[in-house]
Amino acid sequence: MRRRSATGRPPKLDDGQVNEVRAALERGAQAHGFEADLWTLERVGLVVERVTGVSLSRASVWRLLTARLGWSLQRPECRAVERDESEIARWIAHEWPRIKKGR
Repeated sequence: MRRRSATGRPPKLDDGQVNEVRAALERGAQAHGFEADLWTLERVGLVVERVTGVSLSRASVWRLLTARLGWSLQRPECRAVERDESEIARWIAHEWPRIKKGR
């Protein structure tokens, strides 16, 4: 009983290329000319193609990010730029109890 090697298609990117992609992604999206510092599958695919010359599908980019790089889905927090934490704290401390008493 001999052990067989793994079957299936070999990965398009070798370990060295994956490390190059990791370093490129860690610099951030704006370092690659994108307006916002936010990664999407399309943007990661473009960076992979620029760095390695290999074009990946969206599914392959997802597998690269999750299985080989160990990254996970992170949704950006939606908050207004004008948000004033001190004003919110003041409103909760003073206005909200006044409004709640009026019920």
